[in-house]
Order: sequence, then C-alpha cells, then structure tokens
Amino acid sequence: MFSRIRADAQTILDRDPAARGWLEVLTCYPGLHALLMHRMAHACWNAGLHWLGRFISHLSRFFTGIEIHPAAVIGERVFFDHAMGVVVGETAEIGDGCTIYQGVTLGGTSLYKGTKRHPTLGKDVVVSAGAKVLGGFTVGDGAKIGSNAVVIKPVPAGATAVGIPARIIQSQSGESADVAKPKPAFSAYGITQDDDPVSQALRGLIDYTIEQDKQIALLWQALAKLAAVAPGSEDCVPQEAATHAHIEIEKLNKLID
Repeated sequence: MFSRIRADAQTILDRDPAARGWLEVLTCYPGLHALLMHRMAHACWNAGLHWLGRFISHLSRFFTGIEIHPAAVIGERVFFDHAMGVVVGETAEIGDGCTIYQGVTLGGTSLYKGTKRHPTLGKDVVVSAGAKVLGGFTVGDGAKIGSNAVVIKPVPAGATAVGIPARIIQSQSGESADVAKPKPAFSAYGITQDDDPVSQALRGLIDYTIEQDKQIALLWQALAKLAAVAPGSEDCVPQEAATHAHIEIEKLNKLID
C-alpha cells in the first residue's frame, strides 16, 4: 500500500511543476486523496459491501470534488490534476499513467444494467479539462483528448481527439505509445505542436510568408540591377525605363517595410 502511495506522490511531483515537496503533495492534493479513498471504496465493493463502498465514495466526493464510482477500475500512477468536477462512471477503466484534468466526465450513454456503459482508457492517456468521453468504447494507449471535446467513438492509440463531436487526428508517426519504447516528455493538457491543427495552419502561413519574402527579394535585386546599368554600355536602357525601375524599387521597399 505504501509503495503505491509513494508512486502516486512521485507521479504528481513529476507532472506538476507547482508541486514543491512530498508534504505538500500528501496533504494538499485532492486528486491523491480521491485515489486513496477510491481504493478503499473499491475494496469494499469487491467484497460485496456495496453500501459501504458507495458511502466512502460519497465522502470522497464531498471532500475532494471528485466523484468516482467504487466499481470503477483505476490503474497505477494515475494523476487527477486539479480535478474538481471529475465524474468517473461505474464501468469505467483508467489505465496506468493516465492524466485527467478538471471537469472531465467518463460517462455512459446506455441505461442497461450489467453492460459496459463507460469508456476504457489505455495507458498514458491525457484527458484535458472539460472533456466528455461517453460510451463503452476504448481510448488507445498514449491518446490525447482535447479540452471540452465530446468523444463518442473509439480513439486509436497515439491519436488526438478534438472538437464537438470529436474528430480524430491520427498520430503522425502512426505508432502507439508502446510502453517498451522511449516515452516522450509529458504533455500538459495534451497540447503539442505536432497534432494541434491551429498550430499546423499557423506554421503553414509562416512558411508561405517566408517564401513570398524570398521572391520579393529576388525581384528587388533584379530591378536594382536594371536601374544600375551604366550609360554607354551594351546593356544600356532608356532613361524612362531606369526611372520606372527606381519607382518600382521604392514601392517594393515600402511593401517590405
């Protein structure tokens, strides 16, 4: 038990730059307290003490603001960051190393008892603030759920789900987050430049602007050569053409500025 508590606390120290020490983590992080109380409630539930499990879960909700059904299965090194308003349903499963932020709902869309109604999160999944993952499907290892996304279908391993309803952005490498491979640095709130469509669009605009600047610079050089032709040479141009070239150069200078 103490080894799991130590691992949970170390996870918080690794992923939260605001955490300053073990004492602060153990006493001031409701996500850790919710995990500890859920383990007690889950043990009671599995032992057939359903009322006691629900009562411990209710106390945990009152003290931490995190509601986890005692039947839900939660792996190791799971981090509920801030986590006020998080709801985890009865048949939900959360894999090792997952990070869940505030306002997240792992909910169901079915009212049939005894069925798999809530989602299963694989290993190292990041569910950002306000996201709703609804249904008895699987979110693959290393996947990321964007803030306020509403996910109603499976998410492949390593992919990102954003929007309402969520659309799937496949991993650029095409590989899942296999635990046997080197793990990338933790991405807070699941934000990375590689799979953010806004970031990709901005990078495309920047590349286009740079290319346009190169073309303008080449045109400026050509006009400068045209204006600098010495009188009497074989390449001499009429005075009107040179004057026109100077005017175009001035226009280009203003455009570049």
